[in-house]
Amino acid sequence: MDLSALVVFGLALAVAAGSPGPSLAALVARVIAHGWREVLPFAAAMWVGEALWLTLAVFGLAALAEAFHWAFVVVKYCGVAYLLWLAWRMWRAPVAVNADGRGPAGGAVAIFFAGIAVTLGNPKIMLFYLALLPALVDLEAVSPIGWLELTATMLVVLAAVDLGYIWLAARARRLFRSPRAMRLANRACAGIMGAAAGAIASR
Repeated sequence: MDLSALVVFGLALAVAAGSPGPSLAALVARVIAHGWREVLPFAAAMWVGEALWLTLAVFGLAALAEAFHWAFVVVKYCGVAYLLWLAWRMWRAPVAVNADGRGPAGGAVAIFFAGIAVTLGNPKIMLFYLALLPALVDLEAVSPIGWLELTATMLVVLAAVDLGYIWLAARARRLFRSPRAMRLANRACAGIMGAAAGAIASR
């Protein structure tokens, strides 16, 4: 692909990925509540989900996604339900922190599928790939090699943005060491997670 097209795509994606949204809010909330290690499967799932949306757009499968709209609605509400469940767990979470700074551990597989559900059901991400991307890149001229280049660009941009937020959230987490501070942090994160679920459900 033309380098300028990849640069335009990368810059637009960086702006979209870096702007506040339900997925990013859920990511930051999990880091603050449980530490950065537990959130890595969630971040990886977000990247896989975005790669799927990119693939649908590049290979002209947007009509297929529209035809199976009900399936994405189901996925969306599964993601909403999981976020609400996580918010409830955070609200009631014990305030103990492990010696390495981590909160109570969660299952990596469950966290990964939660990230997939949140990403596939996030209207902001859908609109970027199915509505905005065709205005940035001539999708009819994208070859399989071009798809690989777009996917690689996407992964680099998302990793830079999301890992940056994870790093900042992990540093902020160090401020919450006392039981009272941890309880306040857990409940604030529960509120953020619940708001993220509401944002996804209402669109």
